[in-house]
Amino acid sequence: VIMLTARGEVTDRIVGLEVGADDYVTKPFSPREVVARVRAVLRRASSDRVPLETGEIVHGDLRIDLRRHEVSVRGRPVRLTRKEFDLLAALAGAPGTTFSRSRLLEDVWDFAWHGDAATVTVHARRLREKIEDDPSHPRHLVTVWGVGYRFDP
Repeated sequence: VIMLTARGEVTDRIVGLEVGADDYVTKPFSPREVVARVRAVLRRASSDRVPLETGEIVHGDLRIDLRRHEVSVRGRPVRLTRKEFDLLAALAGAPGTTFSRSRLLEDVWDFAWHGDAATVTVHARRLREKIEDDPSHPRHLVTVWGVGYRFDP
């Protein structure tokens, strides 16, 4: 989703990204710039995702076995709830990509679920406590202030 809008205030851009836009372009804009942004979003969408058929996502000491629904850090198993696992798989499956909380709600939680985006924050905190060496200074599960979360390998 790329928002094309006349609303260019910082708060408008933040809200647009929070509700799930992948990019935000304000008027006036060049058609060539929009085409370049569409191509960039398509590149990220096609190349950043780890193919699920491999069955495994590995980033350093973190190993996520998608088929067996298991996670280990430095060879030690980590017990995760289903939602924690799904959140980690979504983020680690697209390393370096920033996801808004609302996008994560769509991807990880059921579309019919009518909860608050704060649930993503709570799950991210719990996930950090389980996979990060220092949860207060996360290395992998990074907060992008005002936007959402990103997985850094």
